[in-house]
Formats: sequence, C-alpha cells, structure tokens
Amino acid sequence: MPPPSPLRLPTFDDIERAARQIRAAAHRTPVVTSTTVNARTHAQVFFKCENFQRAGAFKFRGAYNALSQLAPDQRRRGVVAFSSGNHAQAVGLAGQLLDIPRVIVMPDDSPAVKRAATSDYGAEIVLYDRMANEDREAIGLQLADDRGLAVIPPYNHPEIIAGAGTAARELLEDVGPLDLILVPCGGGGLLSGTALSARALAPGCRVIGVEPAAGDDATRSFRTKSLQTVRNPVTVADGARTTSLGALTFPIVLAHVADMVTVDDIALLRAMFFLWERLKLVVEPTGALAAAALLEGSVDAKGARVGVILSGGNVDLSEIPAWRAMTGPAEAGHYA
Repeated sequence: MPPPSPLRLPTFDDIERAARQIRAAAHRTPVVTSTTVNARTHAQVFFKCENFQRAGAFKFRGAYNALSQLAPDQRRRGVVAFSSGNHAQAVGLAGQLLDIPRVIVMPDDSPAVKRAATSDYGAEIVLYDRMANEDREAIGLQLADDRGLAVIPPYNHPEIIAGAGTAARELLEDVGPLDLILVPCGGGGLLSGTALSARALAPGCRVIGVEPAAGDDATRSFRTKSLQTVRNPVTVADGARTTSLGALTFPIVLAHVADMVTVDDIALLRAMFFLWERLKLVVEPTGALAAAALLEGSVDAKGARVGVILSGGNVDLSEIPAWRAMTGPAEAGHYA
C-alpha cells in the first residue's frame, strides 16, 4: 500500500471525525497548572499531559485513528510502521486492541524501554542500523510489498495528523481560548494537527513548534520556505530525530504555524528534570521540548494564556545518570 497522496491534506473536519473515532479507546488526558511556572513565566500556563496517554504518548491517538479505519481485508493482512519508539508502541497497542497484525521497523539504538513495550504489545520488530544510513522507510515499503501490509507512517498520513490534532482540540475545549500553544516537533504531525485545531477553535492563538537544536530541519524549513533535511542528529530527544518534515506536514506548518524555535539538550534536560521534581510529571526528553522553550525564555509568553503540550513520557531510566552528568545536580531550583 503506497504512502498517502501529498494532495490529501487533512482538515479540522478530519480531526473532528478522529475525535469520535478514538473516543472509546484513547484517554482524555489531564491538564495541569503550576503557580510556580506561572510566576516564573509571568503567564497562565496549561500543560496538556499526553505522557498519561495510552502507550505513554500522543501517538496512540493517530495510530488508533488510522488502524481503526482500515478495510476488513487489510486488517487481516496487517500493517507496517517505522519509528524510534512512541509511534512503534502506539501502533503495537492499537493493533493489539483491534486484532491487526503489525510489523514495526525500529532503529537498533532506540531506547530499550520503547522496544520492550512494543514487543510486549505483540508487535513483530525488525531492527535497522541508522548509523549505517539504512533507510527505515525503504525497509518498511519493502515489507509492505512482500507481505501485502498497509504502511502506517509516523506523521506523514492524514489520519495520523488528524488523530494527533485531537490533543489540542481537547486542550482548547477544557481551558478555553489560548494566546499561544507550544508544541514539540519531530516530523510535524503533532504540530500540524495542533495548528489545524487552533485555527478552527481559537483563531487568534499562535502555534509555535519546538525542536532540538541539533535537529533543526523544521525550523530551517520554516525560515527558508523550502524543505530542509538533517541526518541522524545527536540529541537526547530521540523522538525528534526525524530527517525532515513530510509532504503533508510541511505545507500545514507553513500555512498555520506562527514560528519555530529550538532548544539545546542541556536546556531540554533542565526543563525535563524540573517537570519531574516540581510538577511530579514524568516526561521524556522529547516530551519536554515545548516546556523547555517556555521555561528557558525562548518564547515571550508574558501576560499570555499558554498551552504547552507534553507529548510523551516513555523514559529510559537507565539514561538518568548520564543526563544528570550533563546538567549537574538537582535542577528544581533553577527556575525559582
């Protein structure tokens, strides 16, 4: 099954349909506030906690939306996905719930916790070496051809983007109009879906994407208005190590996103540990990207009502000593 046509851009109507499609399966995740964060940023901040979503990340929304709409014969044959972890887990769990066979192409250096969870959900894992420049998409397409599988890419798919957009839809329903929403960005699925929801439900809201500094392809694409790439960026934000925006996400980002910013790994880890220690929210590095941009002052939020999407919480705890060595001792006081 070929990837979706780049001409079929999703709309807010697709997000509305996705919300109905996933309602019985996905969690309506909580929104958390903090007087400490509000005082630090001089803003009213609302954290949308997708770290509490099923499979530990927002990715479940899109995966379930896409898989649940497959035709019966395709459900029997199964699907193939490629992912460093969160999309892998999401497809693994969604396929388990829907009784759809699934094969997941994962890098051999993906976090062990994400590989273990994907396997526990019953998915078949095919490993590849990204440091040897093996192409995960090419591997997935070959498996699709060989086995008759439907390709479920991590972000460049209308139903994936629509499902991701339901997180911001819920946030705006729960807290009302916002002036600003900050969103982690890898391939741009969550950012695109958020921008579509914000445009429909809060037209005055500015949506800003946040990338790791080492993987700034979307930021460069946004600035130059031409698609830029990056290969194997070295960053703790493993969920944002994508090579580029997609044929679907790029035009949506250009049309509806107000700005893009980046944060370096030290700032990212500092914000992540702050969320752990002061808000008691366990998020993974990629999941803390948007919070880092806010807490580090990369975005001027003074006087604004700000939504911050915490995109996932699948943390590899074995990495904590190395991360602490990068940032120093406890970080909770840094933002006091």
